[in-house]
Amino acid sequence: MTKRLKIILIILGSFILLGGVGTWYAASAVDPIKLTKVLASSVKVATGRDLKIAGPVTLSFFPRISVSAERLSLSNAPWATAPEMLILNRIELDIKTLPLLSKRIEIASVKLGGLELFLQKNASGKANWDMNAVASNATGISGDGPADTSSASDSLISMGNVSVLDAQIQYQNAVSSASSYQIKRLILAESGDKTSISLSMKTQEQVLELSGKTGSISRLLKQWDVASSHFPLDLNLTLNGKSILIKGEVNKNPKAMPNIDLALTAKTFDWPSLGAITPAPQATNNSAKPHSPVMQQTKIQQPSYLFSNENIPFDALPQAKGKIVIDIAELGLPKRKPIENLQATVQLNGSAIDIPHLTLQLGKGSADLQIKLSQLDTASPLLSAKGVTKDFTLENLLARIDPSSKVGGGNMKLAFDVKASGISLHQMAGNSSGKIQLSINQAKMGSNFLNDAGDFAVTLLDSMNPLRKKSTETILECAVAYLPIDNGQINIANTVGAETDRLDVVLAGSINLKTEAVNLTIDPREKSGLTTGIDLAGLVKMGGTLMHPKTGINQAGVVNSAVSIGLGILTGGATLLAENARSMTSKSHPCREALHPWSDIYPGAE
Repeated sequence: MTKRLKIILIILGSFILLGGVGTWYAASAVDPIKLTKVLASSVKVATGRDLKIAGPVTLSFFPRISVSAERLSLSNAPWATAPEMLILNRIELDIKTLPLLSKRIEIASVKLGGLELFLQKNASGKANWDMNAVASNATGISGDGPADTSSASDSLISMGNVSVLDAQIQYQNAVSSASSYQIKRLILAESGDKTSISLSMKTQEQVLELSGKTGSISRLLKQWDVASSHFPLDLNLTLNGKSILIKGEVNKNPKAMPNIDLALTAKTFDWPSLGAITPAPQATNNSAKPHSPVMQQTKIQQPSYLFSNENIPFDALPQAKGKIVIDIAELGLPKRKPIENLQATVQLNGSAIDIPHLTLQLGKGSADLQIKLSQLDTASPLLSAKGVTKDFTLENLLARIDPSSKVGGGNMKLAFDVKASGISLHQMAGNSSGKIQLSINQAKMGSNFLNDAGDFAVTLLDSMNPLRKKSTETILECAVAYLPIDNGQINIANTVGAETDRLDVVLAGSINLKTEAVNLTIDPREKSGLTTGIDLAGLVKMGGTLMHPKTGINQAGVVNSAVSIGLGILTGGATLLAENARSMTSKSHPCREALHPWSDIYPGAE
């Protein structure tokens, strides 16, 4: 052994000895109780919230600084339902020692166990996790003066591996019941410029798993608005046992929107079934005392509109540029048969999302759609949608909606071109303009035809034939509905007609989508020869709303000495009040008269 090597070993040994003595002294000198008070005070200044640590706090300085604490809680916003926003059974932090010499904090790993998180938004849209205003007030009170230290803090603190076990997250807004998310496992493990992800969770009876690799998440967060970042993704998302691959990249330049280039591909995947929202469960941690927060369930009122007036969370859509390519061979729908060959390219451009070409198949039928959302950053986003279908049949469509529907044949065609604006479906319907046309030819319909289509459709069929459910079959020769919409007003000037083996029917009137008020006159004309020739035009009216339709007799078509006439309408007979029974002197053609050129609605639809 050379003299120089001996000197080096002696120096290293001395440093190790001094480090050991220093570690022992630091471990014995630091008072965990004082440390707890310092942490609580710092959190109070930073967030305006109260941090409580009921369990023991332990420190370890070898081989790195480790901190653990038990039974933590963070107070909630004053207006929130639960007294605590966060309850944590245990937290463990490992902090790298050498970066401290450069005044940087690098957290090698953080482990959270038994986390309960209560997230809530109030009626004004304020979130309980938004602590900026409170924190700035607390800073102002302390006399430090305003200062923007976020960039400095972000550059001095970094985090490596993250492990979350047995977590419950509950979310509540002002208009709906609490949503609950149970996270069995979330592990983020960083290695170089890669992050491995393993997630297993359950929400509303849906089992979700996510695995794969991405770029460095900590580096992306640190450099988000500081330096250019490249973030690749290679993930596998599994929902109830069916998987979809997510591949691509996200590129971010400072002070600019992220640029996304993703591809979503799957052989078979299921659209999540949200089901009924369940009340939030009570806290399960042993640390939770009788005052443990329980999220109260908001009472759901009966809807007054067919089109929901609940706000659509457009603000949750990504503000980004780029594209997302979707290719799903079979997309399962809740309680429905699947969609086949769903292909679309979603183009993102800040506050606009454009889908210039979306195609799908349902059996032998296919659809070609164009959808665009714009002005998403305003109080009234714009929606434009147009499309055309071909080779659909009523039989195939209803079999997917209701397998018990006994309908045969019924070639269908649909074209639409509609523009709308608003923050909810009801607002969009009330502000919509455009054209919709639907035609059906040659169908055999059983008595349960459209029985589950809602009150409006059932009431409409019953008003034309109260006894339709008592017969076995009706032959629909054709049906056409041309619906022009002008600022939420649908004016039907004999542009809805149907022809069956026994009856011709024409509808006229209006539907106001702003109020959903219905004002329709149903003109049936018997043609089966079961009577001597009766013209029942204008006898039946439909009023009320789309949600609560009502039928009655058109008083203009009834004389004081009204008579009851037994008449077979659609499926075997009904009694209607009639005026001015007249022989049929000419044949009507409701379908031909209602049909408009397809190219007027969707170019090339002919």
